[in-house]
Amino acid sequence: MSEAAQGQGAGGQEVRVLMAKAVEAPTRRGKIRIVIATGKRKTAVARAVIKPGKGRVWVNGVPIELWPVEMARLKMMEPLLLAGREIWGSVDIRVNVKGGGYMAQADAVRMAIARGLVAYTGSQQLKDIYEQFDRSMIAGDPRQTEPEKPMRRGARRRWQKSYR
Repeated sequence: MSEAAQGQGAGGQEVRVLMAKAVEAPTRRGKIRIVIATGKRKTAVARAVIKPGKGRVWVNGVPIELWPVEMARLKMMEPLLLAGREIWGSVDIRVNVKGGGYMAQADAVRMAIARGLVAYTGSQQLKDIYEQFDRSMIAGDPRQTEPEKPMRRGARRRWQKSYR
């Protein structure tokens, strides 16, 4: 399962999530399921590792509840709030994010968490909830900044024209 993580959803349906990988890791107490998911927005890239736990979430080593920018924190918590306390309380999530600005990083973290939770639970219902709320939680946003053109100071800007 290199490109997609698959799990059995409700009713025996197979749930496919791109950019998420599920592995079974051996421990002393048996095997645990670990999901690694990625999210991208503009130039920001986030990697989320989801393991069984107590509902703790860290972004770059900082608990998500202590994230300094409130709008970014709320955006990052959307997939957790939509999933509900039952799912959120059963996993620990560690996210590493780099590149881009703080809102692009928040969108990348949001996408990585959403994709990871869908792959971890294997729930088609959870995937449908995310897609109804905002399709870019699972599918992503393809928009990028337009590249700067030669002999200009921006993507669309031209030199000032004088008529006299």
